[in-house]
Amino acid sequence: MSSVRTTKDQLLLILKGLFMGAANKVPGVSGGIVAFVGGFYEEFIYSLQKINLKAFKLLISGRLRSFVQYTNGRFLALLILGMLISYFSISKVLDYFLAQKELYVWSAFFGMILGSIYYIAKDFNHWNKKTISIGFIGLLIGISISFLNPAKENDNLVFIFICGMISVSGMTLPGLSGSFILILLGNYVLLLVDSVNALYDTFSEIVTGDLSFVKNPKRINTLKILAVFTTGSATGLVTLSHVLSYVLKNYKNNTTVLIIGFITGSLGVVWPWKKTIYKTSASGNILLDSNDKKIISNYERYFPNFEISETWWAILFIVVGIFILLGIDWYGKKRRETI
Repeated sequence: MSSVRTTKDQLLLILKGLFMGAANKVPGVSGGIVAFVGGFYEEFIYSLQKINLKAFKLLISGRLRSFVQYTNGRFLALLILGMLISYFSISKVLDYFLAQKELYVWSAFFGMILGSIYYIAKDFNHWNKKTISIGFIGLLIGISISFLNPAKENDNLVFIFICGMISVSGMTLPGLSGSFILILLGNYVLLLVDSVNALYDTFSEIVTGDLSFVKNPKRINTLKILAVFTTGSATGLVTLSHVLSYVLKNYKNNTTVLIIGFITGSLGVVWPWKKTIYKTSASGNILLDSNDKKIISNYERYFPNFEISETWWAILFIVVGIFILLGIDWYGKKRRETI
């Protein structure tokens, strides 16, 4: 792990957190890919692994400096700061462009993921029968997830906790989108829209001195759901980081090739040419969430029409996405040479 970081390094880390946060927000895109391609994936996993009983003992005993040093706290704090900034900036811009130019946004992401596959695979020199088989398994898993049908919404607290554990995998597993997994589990709107809105409304009311929400059973239940989901997410993040840390130390080549296969298989999720399928009521009316936005059920993919200019613009954005990743690779090489 890096112990000393310049101001420039710290700003770059915030920027990486910014992109990681934006990627986590989009159903189909994984923040883990940003960590992997950004060159801080292993440090991220090992830092999360340090959030354990020893860390809590240091924190409770007031040894804050030792706690920060032990958990690589500055690194995690800068990343989290970037993610928080992203939520109020890049994520909002992304929402706008997804609403206005959805095809081009998906095309750029598709290109970036294609570029990330090249980025990860280009330096992998351990291809053999075993690694090819593992890569193929990863490919099949990625494809399978891409074409699963979503379940119905379920507010059972045990299931909510499991949703939290599974959804946070998008931050730690490159290619696995936590948002898309929540769509498949049927709880995307409940956990990432309704619950977040309930929390925002509650804070707003507390600030104005309005405590009437305590007598609102629906609000209290939604806040309880959010608390269980957050607990599940924190548990999943720490637990999974321990598993991944062990796997990366002992089976790095197998893990890398599994990730290559998995990311390749997940391309189906971000395929640009797709029609969004929205949830409908029994009478056929499109259902809306608490933000009055249409609820996504799944996607219907189709082959592009090369006779229209929109398709060629989309292909251009795919190329732009690829070159963004190649640019990151080029910058990384130049920086290593300078150091």
